[in-house]
Amino acid sequence: MSCAHFVLIQLTISPSLCCCVTVTGNLSSLSLSLLCEHTNPPVPGGTACVFTGQPFDTAKVKMQTFPGMYRGFLHCFTSVYQQVGLRGLYRGTSPALIANIAENAVLFMSYGFCQDVVRYVSGRERGTELSDIQKACSGSVASIFSSLALCPTELVKCRLQAMHEMEASGKIASGQKSTVWAVVRNVIRTNGPLGFYQGLTTTIVRELPGYFCFFGGYELSRSTFAQHMGKDKEDIGVLPLMFSGGFGGACLWLVVYPIDCVKSRIQVLSLAGRQEGFLKTFIGIVRNEGVAPLYSGLTPTMIRTFPANGALFLAYELSRKALMRKFDS
Repeated sequence: MSCAHFVLIQLTISPSLCCCVTVTGNLSSLSLSLLCEHTNPPVPGGTACVFTGQPFDTAKVKMQTFPGMYRGFLHCFTSVYQQVGLRGLYRGTSPALIANIAENAVLFMSYGFCQDVVRYVSGRERGTELSDIQKACSGSVASIFSSLALCPTELVKCRLQAMHEMEASGKIASGQKSTVWAVVRNVIRTNGPLGFYQGLTTTIVRELPGYFCFFGGYELSRSTFAQHMGKDKEDIGVLPLMFSGGFGGACLWLVVYPIDCVKSRIQVLSLAGRQEGFLKTFIGIVRNEGVAPLYSGLTPTMIRTFPANGALFLAYELSRKALMRKFDS
């Protein structure tokens, strides 16, 4: 393909998924497909994942930030429902939806470009297949870029989710407005635009090993299925593909959950004043509360991760294959 072709692509898997892409140079097929896949923001799969998984994510953040307030996952669910109603479990849905779309758009697009960088560094020809470890490294580096898109929206989401507990514990005055714009105004008024990046270092510390495990677990699972089925990785079918996506998500959370707990505390408790950095917060939790609170909320996270990440990778692979067929024809 020559330089600077302007291409209009209509994917057949969804009549509404249409995008314009400027292709410069000789981009890898993966990079090109990801550019197209994420240009259209209203992704039905991402929306469904957020709305079905939001109550579990809300329980996770509440239990991470105030582990002594809830005896467990079910107690957290029932307490929130009794105190605030169903809407309490869906606090922070708007920023969560924005975060989901923005993070995955940047992550998967950067993933393709980072694969090209890994090929260059390892002396491979452009377009050649990478090993599972090399793909995991590509995903790890790509997560640095997605962290920049994720951190501001996660800060708003986490503060909304734990607002009730912040008031109940007396850390902030009661009667605070729990809306997206109220939180955004508070951040800008108190800390300025850079206030949205409180917890960025912890987010990057979480994402680097997390997405190494995420993409590594996904590719390793696909390779294992392909080997046992005697097929190519691209032809293992829907269920093995979704299981591989869920397995990658489970690997991510099992490795980085304590780091995510520290991040949630920094972002939520900074509402009451300036918080310490990652290391001091981590050491403070272990010294004062022990190791167990670092894993508070892991159960709802693991319940959510398999269907959510299985659907994510299924949508990614289907749209990528549809796009490549369109170009091949």
